[in-house]
Amino acid sequence: MSETYVITFHVRSAQRERFLALLMPVLEAMRHEATFVCAALHVDPDHPDLFQLHETWTDRDDVVKVQLNRPYREAWHAALEDLLERPRDIRIWKPIWPSR
Repeated sequence: MSETYVITFHVRSAQRERFLALLMPVLEAMRHEATFVCAALHVDPDHPDLFQLHETWTDRDDVVKVQLNRPYREAWHAALEDLLERPRDIRIWKPIWPSR
């Protein structure tokens, strides 16, 4: 059963462009992974430094043991402390509709 990771980012205003420059290549790379289903990046229209990422994957074990350790994520993960006002909020959701 797939899971969706809903991740909220409070980005430092001065780091917004760097945040996006580091994240976009990660999103492009992960879309080719075997257990990847889909992803969507959102920005709050009233708060341009508040982002939410929805990532859906078919296998949590693969996400934790393999995907989070992919080399293409290294620079992104290393920069997070500098990019963010506070730690990411990560929530895991289980889709119930549509059924697949």
